Amino acid sequence: MSDEQMTPKERRLKQEREYTRKIGEKESLRIKGKRHKDETVWFGLGMIGVVGWSVAIPTLIGTALGLWIDLTWPSRFSWALMLLILGVSLGSVNAWYWVRKAREDIINDGDDSSPPQGEA
Repeated sequence: MSDEQMTPKERRLKQEREYTRKIGEKESLRIKGKRHKDETVWFGLGMIGVVGWSVAIPTLIGTALGLWIDLTWPSRFSWALMLLILGVSLGSVNAWYWVRKAREDIINDGDDSSPPQGEA
């Protein structure tokens, strides 16, 4: 039903519901912000560090293993290069997992619409 076809009382009720919904959204954002007030710039830098190390460690392990294989059993293929690429790939998948998990935690943190146990 459009606004022109509504009675003044129906329009007022619709505006009240919309206003109440907006206030509820703002309040939930405020509460979520208070819950995450400890997550400052250092939290963001720490997350960058986690992502960096989750790529660097598999890359270094792959490279070291590849160099050891190259020195122990020489061949015409460079195991160091192949395992370096494998390490970067595995590290990237690992970093993607951690970033996705952190993002889902942030998104889902305030979306619990079910009341706590004991309350109805």
